[in-house]
Amino acid sequence: MMIRRFFFIPLVILGISSCGTSKKAQHQEVSFDDGIRKINHVVVVYMENHSFDNLYGEFDGVNGIKNAEKGNFVQVDEQGNPYKFLPEIPRNNAFPTNLPNKLFNIDQYVPSDKKTPDVTHRFFHNQLQINGGKMDKFAAYNDSKGLAMGYYNTKKLPLFPLAQKYTLCDNFFQSVFGGSYFNHVYLISAAVPVWPDAPASMIAKVDNNGKMITDGVVTPDGYAVNHVYSRNKPYPAKSDTSKLLPSQTMPTIGDRLSEKNISWAWYSEGWDDAVAERENNFAYNHEPFLYFTQYKEGTPGREHLKDQNDFLKAAKDGTLPSVSFVKPGGGNDEHPGGSDVYSSEQLAVKLINAVLEGPNAKDALVILTYDEFGGFFDHVNPPVIDRWGPGSRIPAIVIGPFAKTGHVDHTQYETVSILSFIEHRWGIKPLAERDKNANPFRNALIFK
Repeated sequence: MMIRRFFFIPLVILGISSCGTSKKAQHQEVSFDDGIRKINHVVVVYMENHSFDNLYGEFDGVNGIKNAEKGNFVQVDEQGNPYKFLPEIPRNNAFPTNLPNKLFNIDQYVPSDKKTPDVTHRFFHNQLQINGGKMDKFAAYNDSKGLAMGYYNTKKLPLFPLAQKYTLCDNFFQSVFGGSYFNHVYLISAAVPVWPDAPASMIAKVDNNGKMITDGVVTPDGYAVNHVYSRNKPYPAKSDTSKLLPSQTMPTIGDRLSEKNISWAWYSEGWDDAVAERENNFAYNHEPFLYFTQYKEGTPGREHLKDQNDFLKAAKDGTLPSVSFVKPGGGNDEHPGGSDVYSSEQLAVKLINAVLEGPNAKDALVILTYDEFGGFFDHVNPPVIDRWGPGSRIPAIVIGPFAKTGHVDHTQYETVSILSFIEHRWGIKPLAERDKNANPFRNALIFK
C-alpha cells in the first residue's frame, strides 16, 4: 500500500501570515487622519496674483493650455462680440498691437525677470470675466486688456523643479472672487468683513442679479469685498481713516490656535520697518490679522505678527512654530506691476529651502499658493459654492517629506483647504461651513 506523505510549508515562507495578510499589506499606508499627526510644522508661503494657466499651463499631465486651446474661449467685448485681435495692452509697448485672440506666451515679449503692467482683479470684475462659465471676458473687463490672455513658460520658472518633485494641484481655487485683501482675510477667517455704515462713495451699485453697475469697495448690503486698508496700525502715512475698514471681530484661525496653546505666527517682509514707521516694502493689505481687533496695537495677539527675517532665523534654528504663514513684501511677491515673476520665485524657493534644509524638515509640510488669479485668464470654470466664490483657479504646490512625489493632484481644493488641514491636524473646530467642507489635501499626501 502506497503511503502518501504530506509536508507542512510554513505560510511565512510564502509571504503570507496565518490570517492571510501579505507582508506588503503589513506596511500599508497609514490613514490620512492618523498620518497627519506626524506633521508638526505647517508653513504656508503666500504669493501674489497669478492664475494656474498663467504659470503652470504647460506642466505635463495637468488640465492646462492644451485643454484650453481645445475649448471655445475666444474673448469677446462687453456686448459679447468677438475681438478680431486681443485689445491693445496699454502702458507697455513691448507687446504687439495685433495679438491673435487666444492665449499667448508673455516671455517672447517681456521675459519673466522683467515687470509687466498690473492686471484687473476685483470682486465684481472676476465674476464678469468668468461670465457664467464662458470664461470669455477676461480682456473686456480689464485695465490691461489683452495681457489677461498671457502665460509664462512653465519650465523656466524657479519654482518648477519643486512642482515637478512634489505635488502640484491643478484643481485649486481662490476661495472668494476678486483681489488680495479679500482672499487674505478669508484665508484666516473663512468670513467676509462687514462695514454696515461705510461712506456712500465707497458703496458699489449692482442690478437685481448682483451684476456690477458701478464698482466700489463695499456691497450694497454692507460687505467689504474690494481693496481697503485696516483702521488698525500700521497703515499708509496720511491715510484718510474714515475710508479705512473698521476693526473686525470674527474669529480667526489664529484665535483657535491660541486657545489650544498651539504656536503660530504670520511673518511679513517689511513688518518691522512698517511698525517703526520707517521706509518699507510691507504690503499693508496683505497682513490679514491687522484687520482684526484681537491683533491691533497693545493686544496680546500682536506677538504673533512678525517679520520675514524672523521666519528665516526660526527655520535655520529649528524653532519654527506649529503653523507659519509667510508673506513676501512688495517687489518680491510676484504681483504684476510691482514685482517680476523670476526674482519673486527665487525668494519663494529660498523660503522653502530654509524649511527643507533646516532642523524642522523631517516633520514639516510646506504649502505654496497664491492669494488670487491677478486678473489673468484661466480656462476652468470655478465650482459654485456660495455668493462669494470660489473664484478663479490658481496654483498650489504641496512640498515636504509627506507630499506625494512627482504627482499632479486633480482633487478639488480651495484656499480654505489650508484652514481645513490645520483644523484636522490639531483638532480645531471649523470657523465656518466653507472650511468645514473643504478637502484638507487628502490626495496630496502619503503616510507610511
